Amino acid sequence: MADLHIHRYGPSTGPVVLALHGLTGHGQRWRVLAEEYLPDIRVIAPDLRGHGRSTELPPWDFETVVADLAELLAAETSKPVVVVGHSFGGAAGVHLARQRPDLVRALVLLDPAIGLDPELLLSIATSTLEHPDYESVEAARFDKLETAWADVEPRVLEAELAEHLVPTATGRVRWRISPPAITSYWGQLAREFVLPPADLPTALVQAMKVRPPFVTAAFRTAMTERLGDRLTAREFDCDHMVPQARPAETAALIRSML
Repeated sequence: MADLHIHRYGPSTGPVVLALHGLTGHGQRWRVLAEEYLPDIRVIAPDLRGHGRSTELPPWDFETVVADLAELLAAETSKPVVVVGHSFGGAAGVHLARQRPDLVRALVLLDPAIGLDPELLLSIATSTLEHPDYESVEAARFDKLETAWADVEPRVLEAELAEHLVPTATGRVRWRISPPAITSYWGQLAREFVLPPADLPTALVQAMKVRPPFVTAAFRTAMTERLGDRLTAREFDCDHMVPQARPAETAALIRSML
């Protein structure tokens, strides 16, 4: 199996949720949601390839991520699971459902980033390369607060800094990610979006403070037309970090899909 680092929460039996983090993230971001809001649910939360403590080896594309997840699920359970994906993880969840519909019984997409403007992604990728690290933990904290984490509980942000920051050889700090992988993944988000199977129950959350929105009008319209009454659409009054900013609402939505 692919060398993925896996975070596991909840009982060893019962309904299974596969939780997929966003770009530059890690599986432990799901800890509060799992332990405090879904303690009776088995949550499997990998560090995706190029993230956290997982392998950094290429290729870095949706096809490889799907293959990694298919291997993981084959080792963890014999039944299809509810896939919960945030941002890049939402896009990965859609690709998983499209390529391996036998593995997915429902989707929960939390402000998914998919089919985005290439110019926007070039700007984000260039900025990431130009500013790969921080002079201090305080600088990293400030950057998070300025980029989508302002409505996240302080204790959750502190846990993020403790888990995900590592020192550099020059005495600075950086996120525990592979820069080449992250750069490649930004490009993956510029690919034309795909859609899940038409009969798959799906929940789609748009974070309404995100500008420009990651949930594009074209994707939302296409999802509505394809899924019909199998689509549950929600709008959360928060920034991009939906599962951290609105854990109670997120947990309720996940339970509704179980």
